[in-house]
Amino acid sequence: MEKAIIGKKVGMTQIFDEAGKVIPVTVIEAGPCVVTQKKTVEKDGYTAVQLGFEDVPERKLTKPELGHLKKAGVSPKKVLKEFTLNNAETMNIGDEVKADTFAAGDRVDVTGISKGKGYAGVIKRHGAHRLKESHGTGPVHRHAGSMSANSDPSRIFKGKIGAGQMGNEQVTVLNLDVVKVDPELNLIAVCGAIPGPKGGIVCLRSSVINVKEKGAAADISKNPQKASGRNPQKASARNK
Repeated sequence: MEKAIIGKKVGMTQIFDEAGKVIPVTVIEAGPCVVTQKKTVEKDGYTAVQLGFEDVPERKLTKPELGHLKKAGVSPKKVLKEFTLNNAETMNIGDEVKADTFAAGDRVDVTGISKGKGYAGVIKRHGAHRLKESHGTGPVHRHAGSMSANSDPSRIFKGKIGAGQMGNEQVTVLNLDVVKVDPELNLIAVCGAIPGPKGGIVCLRSSVINVKEKGAAADISKNPQKASGRNPQKASARNK
């Protein structure tokens, strides 16, 4: 079943598992979220739900936003986000989505706005090489260098690296493990790092990557040139 929730990045810490190993985790204050709108096939042509997160004073919303939320009968919300879920038909306006929607062991995709780094050059932004400081190089040690050909094509091809705005863009990190869920505090601990600063808004949803568990014959090759392909029994015994 697909699941989704809106949250706020609290920060990073570490958790020790049962074997005593350290797991670096990002703590997310997830929900509670309220269903503020429901899209149906009859009316909108597709099925989806809109979730609202974090209460905000009325004066901080525009009149259209305020009217939209009053029509749904929910308190003013700071963040509204639409999710296309396969169980959207069973959800109704006013339903709450809390952190316990997810459980330890789930795999999620986390989307957020990355930290803005301001205007950056090609070395910081794209990892370009700098020039040597020997004789004749001139004051261009960190410049981008040659951009394109001369009269033909008389332009720079799309995709050429250059200086410009770095960060402050939507980034999605795929297939992260949910390590721990605290329903009382509405906290979800996710293994690894996620985009954005502390306090940044993030969206969690079930991972689009289908991870299959390895079986006994997972490493057996079908290529007869390989040893595991010539003798599958020996390879499967070795993997046990």
